[in-house]
Amino acid sequence: MAAAEMHIYRDNWAFDEKVCPCDAHLMDFIADRDIRDATIYHFGTGGHHLVGRRCAEDGRGNSVLAITASPQEYDEYVKLLIANPSMAGAYVAYFGDIYMLNPKLTPELDVVTLFHSREFRSERNDAYGALTDLDVMKRLAGRTKSGGHILFYTGSFAYNAAIADIDALKATGAVEEIGLFKTLRVFRRTDKPIA
Repeated sequence: MAAAEMHIYRDNWAFDEKVCPCDAHLMDFIADRDIRDATIYHFGTGGHHLVGRRCAEDGRGNSVLAITASPQEYDEYVKLLIANPSMAGAYVAYFGDIYMLNPKLTPELDVVTLFHSREFRSERNDAYGALTDLDVMKRLAGRTKSGGHILFYTGSFAYNAAIADIDALKATGAVEEIGLFKTLRVFRRTDKPIA
């Protein structure tokens, strides 16, 4: 029997703030809260790599670990680092399936973006034992420091489907809702362990 192939994203998402402002709104949130020297986990780099680029350039000392399931977006990251090698110290993007997230390989986090929850997972991920969106939320929340932030994008086409998972995460008591910031729904990590 042939092994299942990884479910990949077959596009290279360009930045268009009118269509998808979540990455720009994250950067506004970071500036508004004056977040500094933080470790940020970013789900979905986009071919534009806006979050990684801006964090590497804005002088706040934030470090970004980001995942993409798009070979094209990963190729853009490689090109970005070749042209701007100093960014490698603040921005690491990797190619993979977030639904195979290993907490042992995930550092402690201060900010987590889950903007694309429920947008991508399908039965193709089931073929190789992938996590669910709620599992990913719990694993990343489990790596988030007390007081850290977990953010969701209310403009996602899958946001209504993600609400049940967000509510289930909230019901654990491991996160508390702060409110909205532009298009982002913001939670703070509590001291309560993830069940």
